[in-house]
Amino acid sequence: MEENANNDRVYDPNRLLDRVRETLKLSNDAALARTLQILPPVLSKIRHRRTPVSASLLIRIHEETNLSIAELRALLGDRRQKFRVTDAYIKVSPLEQ
Repeated sequence: MEENANNDRVYDPNRLLDRVRETLKLSNDAALARTLQILPPVLSKIRHRRTPVSASLLIRIHEETNLSIAELRALLGDRRQKFRVTDAYIKVSPLEQ
């Protein structure tokens, strides 16, 4: 397991994906991709850290495994206590303006 100088876990999507495969008793990443309804190349990009694990994928994993989002984030190595949303993520409908 990778650890930094502060003995905290670091970001590791493989730890999360391996635990999900184990929990769902799947034999390989192709089966995992089918179960999570994502393309195998997307899963490969996540494993090779070219694409981050999205919130929607975490929710999908939660739906399949019943593991809490907090536990999934911990497996991923995400230790943030608070999240901040900027205006860039909030879409205002034309009727509200």
